[in-house]
Amino acid sequence: MLLLGIDPGLRFTGWGLIESDGNRLRHVADGVIATDGDASVPNRLRVLHDALMALLATHHPEEAAVEETYVNRNGTATLKLGYARGIALLAPALVGIPVAEYAAKSVKLSVVGTGGADKTQVAMMVRRLLPGATLKRADASDALAVAICHAHHRASRTLWAAGKRMA
Repeated sequence: MLLLGIDPGLRFTGWGLIESDGNRLRHVADGVIATDGDASVPNRLRVLHDALMALLATHHPEEAAVEETYVNRNGTATLKLGYARGIALLAPALVGIPVAEYAAKSVKLSVVGTGGADKTQVAMMVRRLLPGATLKRADASDALAVAICHAHHRASRTLWAAGKRMA
C-alpha cells in the first residue's frame, strides 16, 4: 500500500511517500513544496495545489494523511496554515484518495514513542525507520512521520477488524 504523508505549510509543505506492507515500511520518496513568500496568498495556494496534484498524478498513492493544524498565539499565521492545510486535504480528495488526519502529538507518539518529541528526535527516528529518506528539510521528515503514523494506525485498525470478524 502506497501512503502519502503531508505536513502542510504556506511557505513549505513537506510530503513523504512510503510503502506499507503489514508492519514493514519502505521509503519511496520525499520532498518539500516551497512557495514564494512575496507572492499573494491565492497564488501561493495555487502553487501548492498544482504541485500536490502533480505529485498525486506521478505516484498514485492509495491513501493520504495530513497533520492537523495547531493553534498558536499568532492568529494570522494560524489562518494561513489553515489555508495550506485545506489544500493538503482537498488535493487527494479531488482524485478520490481517502485522507486521514493526525494530531502532531499522535504522530510523535507513533514514531518516537513520546508525544513531546522535538523535530530532531522525529527526524532521527524517521531516518532509522526509513533508510534512504533524503530529509532535506524538517518538513519532509515531518511528512514521512505522518505517513508512518498512518501506516501504524491502519495496521492496528486492520488487525482489530480481522479479530472482530473472527470472533
